[in-house]
Amino acid sequence: QLQFVESGGGLVQPGGSLRLSCAVSRHALDDYAIGWFRQAPGKEREGISCISASDGTATYADSVKGRFTISRDNAKNTVELQMNSLKHEDTALYYCAANLSRRRCTDYIGPVYEYYYWGQGTQVTVSS
Repeated sequence: QLQFVESGGGLVQPGGSLRLSCAVSRHALDDYAIGWFRQAPGKEREGISCISASDGTATYADSVKGRFTISRDNAKNTVELQMNSLKHEDTALYYCAANLSRRRCTDYIGPVYEYYYWGQGTQVTVSS
């Protein structure tokens, strides 16, 4: 069973930055939209960003728009999430996964059940 691998999490102060990385397969990178999700304790997993397979078009949840940037590194087979201006409420376990039903995610992230190849997640804690 294919499983993505997330990394880059850690402890950061409010206002700080982190860069997450998701190691994916070349096939997934070429054929599927890749999404980043997060889950805070006691809350449901929420989609925060998605990048299209074809042209790298990205979309963001309102909660992270203007602060987070998703990108693809085709040479490394990774999907990155640059997180700036971090807030306490960004504290969560962050996951990446592939939407096997879509290549594009223009203005659409989609629900959890559309995504596969979930990794173990990487913890992001924003605290002073």
